[in-house]
Amino acid sequence: MSDRKTLRRLETRLARFEAEHAIRACMNRYMVLCDALDAASPLDELAGLFTKDAIWEGVGDKYRDTFGRIEGRAAIRAMFARYITEPAHFALNVHFLTSELISVAPDGSARASWVMLQTSTFASGASHLNAARLSVDFSRSKGVWRMARFRTENLFSRPVDAWNKAEPLPVPR
Repeated sequence: MSDRKTLRRLETRLARFEAEHAIRACMNRYMVLCDALDAASPLDELAGLFTKDAIWEGVGDKYRDTFGRIEGRAAIRAMFARYITEPAHFALNVHFLTSELISVAPDGSARASWVMLQTSTFASGASHLNAARLSVDFSRSKGVWRMARFRTENLFSRPVDAWNKAEPLPVPR
């Protein structure tokens, strides 16, 4: 193989790795912002993680009815603005992502998926555990990766007792 072909192959691989890193960073920032939704949340930054014509939707019986389908960055921003209340809607909210798969296409698009576990305590004091499958399409414009279509599908959901109880951990003695 010629040096030129080898260099092109390496450049292509490097570009893919850089794209995967940028996509991962975009999703990470999204989750960090969602974990801390309150009156000080930077809604413009959160909305800016999406393309102008993005779609955010709940899929499957539970999430389709709960979240519906939101079209456009402005509408997505408005949806998140509903969570900006005093007191904050979430007293505790933590998202955990696993089972990541990112596939980058040469045309400047990508598809990614994660399994998400969300632990939440609401302002009311009630706590909830949710698991969902996230399927997210990304698009790159002017060198920036943004979410173009965000789909969340409930895998299970249940109320739980409060998190972080004072009782000692159950370990073998």
